[in-house]
Amino acid sequence: MTRRHLATAVRLALVALLGTLSLVVVAPAASAAVEEGIGHKTTPGQSWGGRDRAYDWLGSYVVNGEHVFCVSFALKAPDSGERYKPGDELLTKWGEPLPDDVAANISYLLLRYGDTTDADEAAALAHLLHSWTAAPRSPADLDPAKPFTEIGYDVDAHFAKLPKAAQDAVERLRADAEANRGPWTATVTAPEGEQFFDTPAQWSVAVTNAEGKGIPGVEVTLTLSDLVPAEGATESTDADDVTDTPVRNDTETAATEDVDKAGATGETEEAEETEETTAAGEAENAEDRGTSVESEPVEVTVVTGEDGTAHIDATPTGQQPGIVAALQAPAERPYVRDPVTADTQRVVSTGGEQTLTAEAFTSAVPAPGLIRVTKVDSDTGEGIAGVPLRLTGEDKTSPAVDANGEPLVDANGEPLVVTTEGADGVVTVENVRTPQTVCVIEVRPPNGYGDAFDPDDPPSACGEVRPGETLELRIANVPDEVPRTIPAGSQTATVSHAATNSGAPVSALAALGALAVAVSALTGWVARKRFLRQR
Repeated sequence: MTRRHLATAVRLALVALLGTLSLVVVAPAASAAVEEGIGHKTTPGQSWGGRDRAYDWLGSYVVNGEHVFCVSFALKAPDSGERYKPGDELLTKWGEPLPDDVAANISYLLLRYGDTTDADEAAALAHLLHSWTAAPRSPADLDPAKPFTEIGYDVDAHFAKLPKAAQDAVERLRADAEANRGPWTATVTAPEGEQFFDTPAQWSVAVTNAEGKGIPGVEVTLTLSDLVPAEGATESTDADDVTDTPVRNDTETAATEDVDKAGATGETEEAEETEETTAAGEAENAEDRGTSVESEPVEVTVVTGEDGTAHIDATPTGQQPGIVAALQAPAERPYVRDPVTADTQRVVSTGGEQTLTAEAFTSAVPAPGLIRVTKVDSDTGEGIAGVPLRLTGEDKTSPAVDANGEPLVDANGEPLVVTTEGADGVVTVENVRTPQTVCVIEVRPPNGYGDAFDPDDPPSACGEVRPGETLELRIANVPDEVPRTIPAGSQTATVSHAATNSGAPVSALAALGALAVAVSALTGWVARKRFLRQR
């Protein structure tokens, strides 16, 4: 009997254990819960389907770690694991196309505020989305007896239930969209005039709307080729006024992800700084050599100022410097993501954007140089003015080249002839292409320097003109030798050339002779006069 009871007890225990295990195995997994993100509750909620609602949620939902906004009012809120697929163009709840201005407003607000962490802005964005996509067509659309598929969004009632700060945000976001919505246009402007390897110049990028108004606070990525940023290169016009409204393009908001992002940003900035420093060093070396240097493209991020413009100073490192700008702009019309599960709200996030690009390129050459030629007396070192000199290339035949690549020639196409001037005997030639080797050749000797002049091998000087530098050239002339004696037939007497002479001048002797004749004549006349009186 005891054994029978024991066996029965064991069987009952086994049955209970198997039942417990079966419950564990077949119990369905708990469904993911709806996760409200950032925003505000409005209480009480809007009634529909013949039932009162405790509250409505105006804000974002977190779906698969991403903050999204619903655009199908009153349909089932998505849970945190809801699956979505790419959908079509956003329409109203009634299946009608959105007006162009409304579609542009939505695209702009999704771009600017789609990942906001401000509860008032999130609530304002949700309210505006429902106001534009589910506004009642008539009072009948607000009948609380209507089902969720037919009920309209009570715009005024929901606005009245929002906190004052959220109400202010509604008006602010609406005005922002009206003023800055797309379509946007991006332009890059290269500096005017020819660019030089060693001279920074200012480039600019502008973002404007359809009316030509500048869009502030737009983050623009610039890719520089044959360019490196100058020190303190980036500048936004009135950038301090737009720091509160940066372009938002990352929808992740978890605190740990923000920390990771901050770390990654720091690493990226360090890498960019290293690249820029390396590129700047290569550019500096290139300037010293007067040649271009091939460098990897450099990326720089700028933010437009209040006038929609940002500037960057950059130094050319190659012959074709240019900038390509890329930015996220509001799309012409927003697109939705459709739920896999029926009767769940369609959603939008930061999908209202498109990538805009613009570019500008120019040419660059090494900085021009200057040639300064001095013509001097080889004995005294004093300058000699009025000496014509021919400017040529290294071969002493072809003309030198100016900074624009044009040959330096005269009206006849011959190498340019310049003439020394002033007491120093100097002539200067500016705006010369660098690097190049030039020569100056004496065309004819100055007076008093012809004896040593060889027309087949005239005096000359050559040197290399380097970027931004002055090439100093000096040509000395040997003066003619002054004869110390003057031959006079077979006579051996000499006449010494000195600053003073010891003999009486011929002119003085002639004058004395004339005077003697005059005195003699006067004496004779006086004597004759006396003789006649005595008679």
